Amino acid sequence: MKLTGFTDYTLRVLMYLALNQDELATIQGIANAYGISESHLMKVVHHLAKSGVVESIRGKGGGIRLALAPEQIRLGRVVREAEGSSPIVECLGEHGTCCITPSCKLAGVLSKAFGALYATLDEYTLRDLVASPQPLRGILRIVAA
Repeated sequence: MKLTGFTDYTLRVLMYLALNQDELATIQGIANAYGISESHLMKVVHHLAKSGVVESIRGKGGGIRLALAPEQIRLGRVVREAEGSSPIVECLGEHGTCCITPSCKLAGVLSKAFGALYATLDEYTLRDLVASPQPLRGILRIVAA
């Protein structure tokens, strides 16, 4: 399984914000820290703000910050929301057209595997990802206030 780039960027934005909770962050600052596209991050931040995980402050001196404490942000929820509700394989969707669906065991196996993945992600919070902040702050050039 491979998570989408959108999900990857979503987790990176949240980690950055958790490492830098004392300051408002900017999309440009996050993009520069990771060496990734600002336009991609704009979509990610919009999604995170819509889902209530990130707060966006407009205007001069504005920026973004976590709307919840890192220990309240479950990774399973974040990944589920970022990945969306598309079925993991065609046959699990409403309009699956695979001819072997009636006799195939693959869908059940994959559903169980993805269930295990999300169950594991549900055990962890954003706080767990930034439990040792100093090395990450150094790599991302975040100066703690």
